Amino acid sequence: MRIYLIRHGRQESPLCNVDVALAPEGRRQARLLGTRLAEEGQIGEIWSSGLTRAVETAELINESLNVPHRIRTDLREISFGDLEGLSDEVIASRFEMFLRERSRMEADLAYPGGERAADVVNRVLPVMDEIMARPFEAVAVVTHGGVIRSLVAHYLGMDLARTQLLAGHLENCGITELVVRKSDGRIFLNRFNDYAHLEAEPELLRKGWSGKR
Repeated sequence: MRIYLIRHGRQESPLCNVDVALAPEGRRQARLLGTRLAEEGQIGEIWSSGLTRAVETAELINESLNVPHRIRTDLREISFGDLEGLSDEVIASRFEMFLRERSRMEADLAYPGGERAADVVNRVLPVMDEIMARPFEAVAVVTHGGVIRSLVAHYLGMDLARTQLLAGHLENCGITELVVRKSDGRIFLNRFNDYAHLEAEPELLRKGWSGKR
């Protein structure tokens, strides 16, 4: 079984983890991804978190797939707690000590008032188990950067304190593909952050945008 972990499209606001719709660029990203996934074929369902940007991304992708869309709230982004709704500049100033400590990657630290990577893994794994039990060759899962990083680190056996090594490398509507071997349930990372479908339009990539979300 193949599981396509997809980061939602670019959202309207650069503020931390606000529940907003996609920007026009995000809608374009999602439609390009839908075209590519349709060409790969055999996707039986699309799943998403319940946050607006993920639901909208899934719906736009599904214009090309036309498969059932299942929503699970536990696929939501990591809780940034007291950082949510703030700009990068305010976060850098107000939480300087926390960010410095976190950058050492010595412990899986929770965001102040929020979650740590292990919390994300614990709430998302039951959903992943549910997905892996589905009778399909492939399933697409539209979720969030913190979720994808945490899951990849978990399945690769990485220290969850080091998920930051994967940060900053996930394009909106990029594909991270897991392969589940049915014979023994082993999970392999087949590709990470594949965004070939966006390369013809560089303005859709992170380097072409002043924001980061």
